[in-house]
Amino acid sequence: MQHADMSAQTVQPAVQPVRRAVVLAAGNGDRFRNGSAHSKLTTCIGGVPLLARTLASAYLAGVTDAHVVLGYDADRVRALATVEAPDGLALHFHLNDEWHHENGLSVLAVRGRVSDGPFALLMGDHLFDAGVLRRMLSTPRRGAALLAVDSRIGNGHDASEATRVRLRDDLVTAIGKTIEPFDALDTGLFVCEPPLFEALDAARAQGDTTLSAGIARLAGRGLVRSMDIGDASWCDVDTVEDLETAEDVARRLSIS
Repeated sequence: MQHADMSAQTVQPAVQPVRRAVVLAAGNGDRFRNGSAHSKLTTCIGGVPLLARTLASAYLAGVTDAHVVLGYDADRVRALATVEAPDGLALHFHLNDEWHHENGLSVLAVRGRVSDGPFALLMGDHLFDAGVLRRMLSTPRRGAALLAVDSRIGNGHDASEATRVRLRDDLVTAIGKTIEPFDALDTGLFVCEPPLFEALDAARAQGDTTLSAGIARLAGRGLVRSMDIGDASWCDVDTVEDLETAEDVARRLSIS
């Protein structure tokens, strides 16, 4: 009778891709002054509303459920998302009544619906490559969060405006607007686990309601890993002046 070789390495099961995302769409974009009272997420980039691009890219990456956090101009943003979302992408809406504060509170607003497992976390005003997010959704996190970073410092992105990231190998050791030295930029793409909510609560108790403050707390515990986006394109739209860059990036990104 033959016996199985118990010394053989155990085959690790494949990572189950994450299929849900939280999309932050609550802010008023107070730096985006284009003369309109409506959310900047309704602004068209390459003929497509900014939020519609985010939802389409998420769907192309493999997301099937999107939890959209609303706040400023909530009715118009919700209507846009409902009309423009790809067929097959289920939408769930949540209201952040404290949208005038920082974006960490928008993440906390959805805790009751996504605190049972991993989820992608996306900024509604960022353009990104669906291929990068697709890779993230299937990458083992080995911690509480995975962050897509761009190590091409000075490659068209103003480091004085972007959120900076300090790394040790792929481990994020610090994140923030003013950290020095730094190794990469935060692209606004995350895949997170439920411990993020506790970290955001702790940061809020100390008076900081930013998402970065919660991520920084996790990083201090060695729970945030990075994934470099390589030569992929991305941008965030903070001001009207960013629209020219966004149009250029949009031409390089497929959303169909």
